[in-house]
Amino acid sequence: MKFAFPEFLFALFAIAIPIIIHLFSFRRFKKVYFTNVRFLKEIKQETQSHSKLKHLLVLLARILAIAFLVFAFAQPYIPLENKKIILGNNAVSIFVDNSFSMDAVNTNGTLLDEAKKKAAEILSAYQYSDQFQLLTNDFEGKHQRLVNKEEFTEMLVEVKVSPSFKKIKEITSRQFDLLNNSDFKSKNAYLISDFQRSAYNVDEIKNDTAVNIIMVPVVAQKRNNIYIDSCWFSSPVQQLNRTQQLNVRIINKSENKIENNPIKLYINGQQRAVASFNAEVNEQIVVSLSLNIQEAGIQQGKIEINDYPVTFDDQFYFSFNVAKQISILAINSAGQKSNVPNNENPYLNSLFGKDSLFVLKNSMEDKLDYSDFQNYQFIILNGLKNISSGLSQELKRFVSNGNSILVFPGKEIDFDSYKNFLSSVKCNYYENLDTSNTKVDKINYEQKLLNDVFDKEKEKKSKYITNIDLPIVRSHYKINRATRSNEEYILKLLNGDIFLSENNFEKGEIYLSSVPLDADFSNFPKHALFVPVLYKMAVYSQPSQKLFYTIGKDEVVETANTSITGENVFHIKSMNNNFDGIPEHKVIANETEIFVHGQITESGNYNLIESNKPVVGLAFNYDRKESDLSCYKAEVLNQQIESKGWSNFKIVTAESKSLTQTLAELNQGEKLWKLCVILALIFLGVEIALLKLWK
Repeated sequence: MKFAFPEFLFALFAIAIPIIIHLFSFRRFKKVYFTNVRFLKEIKQETQSHSKLKHLLVLLARILAIAFLVFAFAQPYIPLENKKIILGNNAVSIFVDNSFSMDAVNTNGTLLDEAKKKAAEILSAYQYSDQFQLLTNDFEGKHQRLVNKEEFTEMLVEVKVSPSFKKIKEITSRQFDLLNNSDFKSKNAYLISDFQRSAYNVDEIKNDTAVNIIMVPVVAQKRNNIYIDSCWFSSPVQQLNRTQQLNVRIINKSENKIENNPIKLYINGQQRAVASFNAEVNEQIVVSLSLNIQEAGIQQGKIEINDYPVTFDDQFYFSFNVAKQISILAINSAGQKSNVPNNENPYLNSLFGKDSLFVLKNSMEDKLDYSDFQNYQFIILNGLKNISSGLSQELKRFVSNGNSILVFPGKEIDFDSYKNFLSSVKCNYYENLDTSNTKVDKINYEQKLLNDVFDKEKEKKSKYITNIDLPIVRSHYKINRATRSNEEYILKLLNGDIFLSENNFEKGEIYLSSVPLDADFSNFPKHALFVPVLYKMAVYSQPSQKLFYTIGKDEVVETANTSITGENVFHIKSMNNNFDGIPEHKVIANETEIFVHGQITESGNYNLIESNKPVVGLAFNYDRKESDLSCYKAEVLNQQIESKGWSNFKIVTAESKSLTQTLAELNQGEKLWKLCVILALIFLGVEIALLKLWK
């Protein structure tokens, strides 16, 4: 037992007062005369023995009454687990977890409701003179200060479920900073949470022994959740009037098998597909949905499943663009004479000039307008003898912005100029001309241009072709094999030389052919492979766009061919018109970078608006880290803390007592002053009874 105010124990010297009174009686005795003293002596002896016992009991009662009254002022207590009690006012930080996982339920309602109730109980365990901080996952500015009880209660009522998600190291660091900057001697921090495994890794905490940490777990009745993790298209580019396959990954984090759960697909607010799925316990499945886009432009999509009670991850939003037309520029050689204007190539004109999906423009190499390159997605170099330094620089910028280039060399080329250009974009380059007859011998079935062309051969999973008519080659340029190149071959010759390859450079692709578009070199322009290969090159040349972004991750939205003029600004506007924000943007070359900076807090479909017109569709989803509801049990947390040897950490479950009582004992020990007051009153009553009733 210890005393909160031991200086009051000096008052125990007051016990001497009743002792002195007992030892020295100041009463005056009155003489009484009797005729026969024989009877008087017997009565006198009997009265003295009873009086002596009575006086001793009265003295004892007075001593005990004074002692317990002094003890009451000294406030005795029994500290719990030898914890040192710090007297004075308290600075208290209370973190209430309001992440999506707190939407789970137990017998008392949602976990967030229970957490708010426990926060109020913690508040009741302290005095009005103490100061408090309310902290949530939102890290709001108004929560970064100490307030009194009334203000804390008002802010606690306003706490709602939030998409924000903070890890325990961020939470404790914020609490430590505020409490250590206060002038209070007693500093206590509370964590009220379900303690999800994805966020509450004790190893990440940088402990501060000056602050007492009390962890208060809230436990859900069941931790079942089914959620949509992500989605993607089988094809990198979505085309008009073509059937597309949308793949949806669904995860079953529950204790039950899921059977015939419906999944729905909406495009631009209209339901376009519906299916059902089955999932075993803790299983990940992929559901494929088919859709056909019949209208070009921005497409706003949403996938939906049914689940309860955690519903924030039952919808998944995505956005993509379907181009009405793809612009192609063919740069033709000016060094050769031709009967057609701009030395146009008949094979390219036949393929792209008669298809409504493409807009083909032919231009001579000496009549180029470099500023016009930004209006094209695909550039074909057709038969150039050399590539000038100016053209090389513009082509490099063009492919860096996410576009594609196809190189068909000329009949006679300047090897050095080609080498300079191809080396600048980290491609292998032409070395010399090989005039030996050969043919294409190998096809890369896994390459994106051919992965759905040879269905039967792909099923055989063979890299070699034995019974397919492939292009014949009479002459070709040998391409060196630099180790620094990230080349992926599409077609190879019998002798192992590259016939057609793809090279990635920054955000774009460069396709390199070892032969010109000339029948003297090969029959490739007339071969059946020519159409699907070049067609897909053009289709895939569209700049890729992210299907979705994640709220809470400060991702950069990159858009091409968008610019702001005059006093106009970009706007991000939600499809339901409940949000309209102005983001930060930077223009780099022909690309614009949009910075959201946490302005968007609600999942859904949005548009990037320029001059009152939508230019890019955007989709934002909540972070799926909260979807896995597996949490640490109190026993596990306790073991982790004990392994660290942290004496300032405590796990409180408060199962048998109220949380207020448990915390009062934890912070101030088991107080005994009330018992002392009661005992003091009892002994005073005993004294009065002895004096009044003992005759």
